[in-house]
Amino acid sequence: MEPMTRTLTITEEAYERLEEHNREGESFTETILRLTGTERDLMKGFGSMSDVDGFRDAVESTRDDQDEGLGKRANR
Repeated sequence: MEPMTRTLTITEEAYERLEEHNREGESFTETILRLTGTERDLMKGFGSMSDVDGFRDAVESTRDDQDEGLGKRANR
């Protein structure tokens, strides 16, 4: 059974942005699926910073601290 396909109309700017994320040998479908994956990745929004040593740990630690602070305020 062949996968269902759809035709999308996007602006030239949107196409160019998608094309910038397209890896060699990767279809646009594969690019879209990779960029919109189902796993929640905190680092996705940080672009090149995600490769900096210790950055992921710092982001996750900050998130944990904020979650803890919010939890304490909610329980007052």
